[in-house]
Amino acid sequence: MVLEFDSRVLADNPLGDPKLRKIAVWLPPGYDDGTTRGRTTGRGRRYPVLFDLVGFTGSGLAHLNWRPFDENVPERAARLIAERKMGPAILVFPDCFTSMGGNQYVNSSAVGRYADYLTRELIPFVDREFRTLASRDHRGCFGKSSGGYGAIVHGMRYASHWGAVADHSGDALFDFCYYTDWPRTLNELDRFRRRPRRPGRIDVRRDEHGAGDGRDDGRVGRFLEHVWSRDKLSDAEAHALMNLAMAATYDPDPKAPLGFRLPFNLETGEIIPARWKQWLRHDPVNMVASHLDNLRSLRGIYVDCGWRDQYHLHYGARVLSKRLSQHGIRHIYQEFDDTHSSIDYRMDVSLPFLYRSLKP
Repeated sequence: MVLEFDSRVLADNPLGDPKLRKIAVWLPPGYDDGTTRGRTTGRGRRYPVLFDLVGFTGSGLAHLNWRPFDENVPERAARLIAERKMGPAILVFPDCFTSMGGNQYVNSSAVGRYADYLTRELIPFVDREFRTLASRDHRGCFGKSSGGYGAIVHGMRYASHWGAVADHSGDALFDFCYYTDWPRTLNELDRFRRRPRRPGRIDVRRDEHGAGDGRDDGRVGRFLEHVWSRDKLSDAEAHALMNLAMAATYDPDPKAPLGFRLPFNLETGEIIPARWKQWLRHDPVNMVASHLDNLRSLRGIYVDCGWRDQYHLHYGARVLSKRLSQHGIRHIYQEFDDTHSSIDYRMDVSLPFLYRSLKP
């Protein structure tokens, strides 16, 4: 079923995105007719809950769509339950899309308070409206890419709300997955600089004025206006938008134009160390050591990644697993022969894992 939720947390968010959001909830076989057996409280059996955090440019409703030669997430869960590979659970599909193309499920003064939206609003709402096992020990989250990042970071920061997490190909080791992608973002933004480039002698010091301190010199704002006016984005535009969304997530600054800072000199491409340091504070591989108690409290941690991931996220996943192991954090880490794309079949492993970790 699809419900509407009027969020107070997202009201007056800095991007002006809607506060009225659709939230889809899938109820397992037997929820309505009482045919399943299990723990009961009140008028019927109560179930573990799994929140699906979708990747960048996605929304929870997208995982309900019909898919050719494949299953959507509810169909996959129903099959896994029928095959007795997992028990019945409630699945929740929140809408956390933004006009920046998505978010990382964290709070940002430049994007919105999406961690609070999930933990302070949607979790209590689902527990009120449905027969959940309303305890962090029976509630988990999972996702791929940005959703995988959200899942592992929520396990680190918000373990009072989640008992287990599954991270598929989540953003990690930022020096590999983001840093190396910024040159083409700078090239895309260059199309929107104040003065078009012309052949001949140039004065770099003059041209970089206002472009070297991490604040927008106007080209980012013009790029965003261009993107928001388009019906279809090129691959270069989509990746530039993604990197700007990450800047708004990892280095928000209410005093800066657009509310965030950039990690590179827009004119020369030189890194701005103080700004990149802000990004690295949010890198899961660097967050492990400061969230050990929360990580140890989780009933289950699952991480996987394809070893041909085109965003190089398998290296981040390996370092993340290494950091967890170094600190004695129990987890499962798996790799598989595939890329970053079309890997929902990995839920055949993660969903049963989450259910086993969270079952009463």
